[in-house]
Amino acid sequence: MRQMAHGGNLAWAAALAGCSPSAIVDFSASISPLGPPSSALVAIESQLVNLRHYPDPDYCELRLALGKFHQLPPEWILPGNGSAELLTLAGKELAELAATAFITPAFGDYYRSLAAYNAKVLEFPLSSVIDQESFVISDLSSILDRGQITKDKGLLLNNPHNPTGKLFSKQAILPYLEKFALVVVDEAFMDFLPPDQQQSIIGEVEKYPNLVILRSLTKFYSLPGLRLGYAIAHPDRLRRWQSWRDPWPVNTLAQAAAVAVIADKDFQKQTWTWLEPTRKQLFEGLAQIPGLQPLPSAANFLLVKSQYSSLELQQQLLKHHRILIRDCLSFPELGDGYFRVAVRLSSENQRLLDAIALVNSP
Repeated sequence: MRQMAHGGNLAWAAALAGCSPSAIVDFSASISPLGPPSSALVAIESQLVNLRHYPDPDYCELRLALGKFHQLPPEWILPGNGSAELLTLAGKELAELAATAFITPAFGDYYRSLAAYNAKVLEFPLSSVIDQESFVISDLSSILDRGQITKDKGLLLNNPHNPTGKLFSKQAILPYLEKFALVVVDEAFMDFLPPDQQQSIIGEVEKYPNLVILRSLTKFYSLPGLRLGYAIAHPDRLRRWQSWRDPWPVNTLAQAAAVAVIADKDFQKQTWTWLEPTRKQLFEGLAQIPGLQPLPSAANFLLVKSQYSSLELQQQLLKHHRILIRDCLSFPELGDGYFRVAVRLSSENQRLLDAIALVNSP
């Protein structure tokens, strides 16, 4: 069975471990272990009777709810079949430009969405700041080559950055809205930061018609199986995107769950309260294991530099402990010397730490 380039392939992991997928503790996919929230499940159940009908093709209720959540008119929001679908639409627009710049290591779907339309890419390595102690990057000038920045190009940026967990400050991003023809900011993990720590640029979208922001509802709310994300951009751009895609990309159950979870303040507070101390516990535990160096992260995952083969460690953890970590072989800049782990429940994190210590012991 083929291993996917991204995390979360439990069928592949179970085949290697010789067990059922449900027996695998999955640290490879950066999904919150606290959900799905009960509000989502109740909303889904309430809509089962409506499966006999087509979804609203304009997603009026969902766009209204998201607009209220972000204090934007609903026409500035376009729901999608996960942020992956919307990334593909962004790739189509970026391919019309002279080139698209992005920072590496980069999420593999960026390459997919740009390659689908034969877009030219410019890669800028994060290597100069990848090992810095702070997870906040307040200046992009040392990363983005000024000589290659021109108004006929695009910028694709994810914030917080995947797979490093680095957070680009809002002030670091803002100058580049004037320097690129199109700026697409993927904020799939921004929800994991408490509101007073977030560096979202959603508040700038009405000022810059060349700005697109992508958001995901699947990671924070533990709903990857529903495939739900949304884009925030100028209504003219979103109408163009709508004309390019198939009808009804977002199903009735996903719409209902989305409306429910963005109003679920208790679950949001629970997640913010859980993440910071639990991530700290996992970070410190990994740092105490000889040969491992976790990187500070603003997200719900940690990138770990390893003196050992991450692929061999992954296989040993699967076969002997039924634990799946994310190797970084799909990131050429990282290779076999890094792996990534999601932050899970404290008991599961301790199970991971104990297992790694056993695998690495002489």
